[in-house]
Amino acid sequence: MQTFGKWLGRFLALIVVLAVGFFTFAPAYVEKSRNAVAEHDPYPVSDAARALHDTLVVGDLHADPLLWNRDLSKRHNYGQVDIPRLIEGGVAVQVFTAVTKSPAGQNYDENSAEAFDNITALAIGQLWPMRTWGSLLERALYQAEKLHRVEAAMPEQFRILRSRADLDQLLADRANGMQVVGGLLGIEGAHPLEGDLANLDKLVEAGHRLIALQHFFDNKLGGSLHGEGNQGLTEFGRSVVAEVARRGLLLDLAHSSPQVARDVLDMTDIPLIVSHSGIHGHCAVKRNFLDDLMQDIAATGGVIGMGYWGEVACGNITPSGIADMIVKAIEVVGEDHVALGSDFDGSVSTAFDTSELPALTHALLEAGVTEAQIRKVMGENMMRVLRARLQ
Repeated sequence: MQTFGKWLGRFLALIVVLAVGFFTFAPAYVEKSRNAVAEHDPYPVSDAARALHDTLVVGDLHADPLLWNRDLSKRHNYGQVDIPRLIEGGVAVQVFTAVTKSPAGQNYDENSAEAFDNITALAIGQLWPMRTWGSLLERALYQAEKLHRVEAAMPEQFRILRSRADLDQLLADRANGMQVVGGLLGIEGAHPLEGDLANLDKLVEAGHRLIALQHFFDNKLGGSLHGEGNQGLTEFGRSVVAEVARRGLLLDLAHSSPQVARDVLDMTDIPLIVSHSGIHGHCAVKRNFLDDLMQDIAATGGVIGMGYWGEVACGNITPSGIADMIVKAIEVVGEDHVALGSDFDGSVSTAFDTSELPALTHALLEAGVTEAQIRKVMGENMMRVLRARLQ
């Protein structure tokens, strides 16, 4: 009996060691494999490009580092975004989105809302609080808490933007030489509302200011671009859109079905955004709305964020490849409606990280984009829409 007890103790100790090893190393391994930056020689950055980049107000409409357990206050050699690298890249404002549900086997054609949820597994594997394991709302609130902890850890270098006054103060401080980054919180898909409009108050109180309606599956608000049919807004979806439009919040159509986008256009008169996408005329894939729909979204005074990953850029994700996509976007929707929307850390592989954005400025100059157009695309257009919507 003593021998059995001894072996049982050893077995349980082994289980504990294996569990500690899994929860310590497996999540980081998954992140590194899902957010890889291709190995590359340094991209060219001319003196003229460097000088121009140093004067830009750079903004990015979409990144997902809050999905991972990486400490964003420290510089890392994996993943694509953290505060030190944002400072190195000259970024003034970064949108941090909370991903709360993602169907297994996700693809751009069709996904079931009932498919196994990858984020549940990730939340458990990364030892997020148990309240997040079964609640999409709690996942969005927890990811906001993570960003607030970053702000508390480095208040001189990072602050969360909640209002137009916050944005104006940030830009004034940067103009006076402060190396500080502003973060804007958002949700990727409004399923964290859990079917209750009152939960919007909880999200806003947590700091979320950008509301995307869908992600990779149909939800209670309406159809996804990747759902089961081109469904439009539901009655609940219409009530959410009306409330977002009434408040000082940004409305994001990325991942929404074309019919949802048309329904939103019909019922609102605010500048709309597509936070991370590409241009169909440049890369004819389902993930990129058709050009006429993008033009209608731009006509609201809104902006289209250009992504840096292969599916929206048709494979060329070097700075010169993204510059070519931006040139086409300017042609399709106009120079006042193109912005950046990297999708960094969103389970995408890229060819550069946020610290290397001066190389994109160089590539835009090489592609013949004017300095005035570069200023708009790299951030001025985004800042205009933020000012129009934040209160």
